[in-house]
Amino acid sequence: MYKNKGAMNRAPTITMISSSDILHGKILIVDDLEANILLLERMLRGAGYDSITSTMDPSKVCELHLKNHYDLILLDLQMPGMNGFQVMEGLKKIEPDGYLPVLVITAQPGHKLHALQAGAKDFISKPFDLAEVLARVHNMLEVRLLHGETKNYSEALEQKVHEVEASHDLIRRQSDEVKRLYEELVAEHKRSIELSAQPGAMVGVEKEERLATHWLRSMRLRHPWLQFNLLTSLAGGGMVLIFHDTINRLLILAVFVPILISQTSNTGGQTLAITLRGLSLGELEAGKEKTLVMKEALLGLLNGVLVGLVAAIAMYAAATLMHLSTAPILSVVVFLAMTGSCVISGICGAIVPLALKKFGADPATASSIVLTTATDVAALLLLFGLATILVK
Repeated sequence: MYKNKGAMNRAPTITMISSSDILHGKILIVDDLEANILLLERMLRGAGYDSITSTMDPSKVCELHLKNHYDLILLDLQMPGMNGFQVMEGLKKIEPDGYLPVLVITAQPGHKLHALQAGAKDFISKPFDLAEVLARVHNMLEVRLLHGETKNYSEALEQKVHEVEASHDLIRRQSDEVKRLYEELVAEHKRSIELSAQPGAMVGVEKEERLATHWLRSMRLRHPWLQFNLLTSLAGGGMVLIFHDTINRLLILAVFVPILISQTSNTGGQTLAITLRGLSLGELEAGKEKTLVMKEALLGLLNGVLVGLVAAIAMYAAATLMHLSTAPILSVVVFLAMTGSCVISGICGAIVPLALKKFGADPATASSIVLTTATDVAALLLLFGLATILVK
């Protein structure tokens, strides 16, 4: 009898976000220039996203979002009649929890901080960079979908906790098994609250910040992470300066830079997501860290070899069309760089959050920033370093 009752009151579970879920995410592009819309659609569809709509009329955005509940809105800030800031004000009125799934598009550096303070979650700079667009869209969609899953999970779990608390007197008179169920539900509820704060922490929004937080305090909480992100991004740019002679000599390598960075970012991001979930839900047992790192290194190697072969073939074809005598060795460089970068990305995706936790920092807060820098630097160092050594 008690076993059946325990099964009836079992806590709800979170459905993990898969790559397929992200590619099926509903995206709305808002820009007054048709050329920008077509370019973004081409980038996203080329990456596998299959639910993309667009509009050149900003006044229709709120109506479309209310009807279709988009997972991500790519919003241009400077549009005639109604600018992006006015659109975001309208979206705030129809988003019940105040979470705006907005990725702003701007060519004005001064507008970026203003857009984040207005409720946007991230930004894309003009002119568009393929790697940046795909990375930011992927991260935003994953955070948005995880936000929705954890919200539904938290609501269902909250209701379950209320039901158990209402029958607390009865539970005290029941068996130890039912009492244990109550304790597990309360513990799961606490973990769900921590998990619900994770999407914001990944982009530098502290747990203590709420909707009612004064904008000056919000800026003090968020801005240091933006500065930290800028400094780490400069490390990747430094690789270009170090190998500028190689780039000038082998300009074809520049074509494969966004491809390499995109693959390594996705590899590291997948590992990071799994590790953070394991840490948040208490699934990663002490002493199992080495096993996790070895597993992710192996997955990085296998995935790197497979994508590296395809990239090497593409490099050979491109170099041959350009009548370059170094086509075979260039394809070897791309293969080795892709394989090595995926291995490093997988390892870093596991080690970074574990290291931050060991040193007493919140793994969700800075992991994505540190990981992005590590994968970008490793990818560029391998690609240009191997090219410098092997291609004479």
